Amino acid sequence: MKQYSVIFSPRAEQQLGSLYVYIADRGGEERAERYISGIIAFCQGLSTFPERGTKRDDLRPHLRVIGYAKRVAIAFSVKDDGVMIHGVFNRGQDYDSILQEEEL
Repeated sequence: MKQYSVIFSPRAEQQLGSLYVYIADRGGEERAERYISGIIAFCQGLSTFPERGTKRDDLRPHLRVIGYAKRVAIAFSVKDDGVMIHGVFNRGQDYDSILQEEEL
């Protein structure tokens, strides 16, 4: 079975850091660590079967969006042997507008 490398963009890394701080401030560091680790593990799971989620070529070529725990939308693309995580958007964020306006 083909394995894809999974890479987090600087934006995705920053979003994960901000989400960690938000959860840690309200629910403790242990809870924040578990939640963020779960998101990262979920993203790493795209290495074996990346053609998941909803295609969003209307926003960017090759873009896909998949949900995590009904609270987070993960925007990523699959090219060649790699999966690029472009963003980790918390519930309620208008990721359509953000991804249309910014270069990925």
